Amino acid sequence: SPAGMVLSVLVILLLSVLYEAVKMGKAVLLRRALLALPRSLSQEALAEPQEGDSGPAQGSRSLMAFPISFPRWFWFHVAQTLFHVVQVVLGYMVMLAVMSYNAWIFLGAIAGSTLGYFV
Repeated sequence: SPAGMVLSVLVILLLSVLYEAVKMGKAVLLRRALLALPRSLSQEALAEPQEGDSGPAQGSRSLMAFPISFPRWFWFHVAQTLFHVVQVVLGYMVMLAVMSYNAWIFLGAIAGSTLGYFV
């Protein structure tokens, strides 16, 4: 039906816009992750000091404390990984729709990518 086709094209358009938004979000997150890295890339600088300090605050923490304190750059890397998974899933969904060889679906994907990149 014509209404179903219009709805399909709009869904593909929105998926393409979302794909571009996730791609840009991933780039912003990469920039923040690079800023969070220490200037020296030695193993000692990458691992935030959790041991070795003999201050009273360090001694009062239990050994089974949860969550484990990871460096800030690690959480940026986890977020980048999740963004990458979402981007791949969206990309394959749009590709699967385009592979239906429907010209309107194809134009919806192109228009969505264009609009998403522009915004």
